[in-house]
Amino acid sequence: MSSAAQRDARSDARDVVGSLTEPDRFTEVYDRHADSVRRYVAARLGAEAADDVAAETFLTAFRRRADFDPERGVVRAWLFGIATRLIGEHRRVEERRYRTLAKLGPGRPDDGPEEDVTSAVDARLVQPRLAAALRRLSAKERDVVLLVALTDLGHAEIAAALGIPVGTVGSRLNRARGKLRAALPTTEGQ
Repeated sequence: MSSAAQRDARSDARDVVGSLTEPDRFTEVYDRHADSVRRYVAARLGAEAADDVAAETFLTAFRRRADFDPERGVVRAWLFGIATRLIGEHRRVEERRYRTLAKLGPGRPDDGPEEDVTSAVDARLVQPRLAAALRRLSAKERDVVLLVALTDLGHAEIAAALGIPVGTVGSRLNRARGKLRAALPTTEGQ
């Protein structure tokens, strides 16, 4: 973790602990992390659920701020852990999203520069297969893969967020990557 990230983590911890006596200090934590939590939730459940689940994440964190232990991890990881658990409660929405994306065929590319069109076509061709492959992962494997892919959390932070050992993060990630590689074509095969 960089020195700036360490400084931010200490500031977050001070704000969470300080909010026990001065509740308004929790606003600082919200301001620093709301966008990244919302983006993560939107990528998992869709934009329509993102605002509600992100708000629920911060409401849960505020209510449970006395349980936060700075010795066990950083606030960001704690927040992503809460968001991941709430997403688990909304798993049916996520499953429907992946099922729908898997059924969708490739769309028409947007107009724009040639590279953007090529990237859009490539992404749209792979999206249904990726959604189907993600859907076939276990919930625990999917949580690890999507925390790696959609956040900038490291393995230790993901372990703290999910309440699992760091080694388990690595093994779930390896297993999931193998399953995803087997399910998705290589660029040479297209």
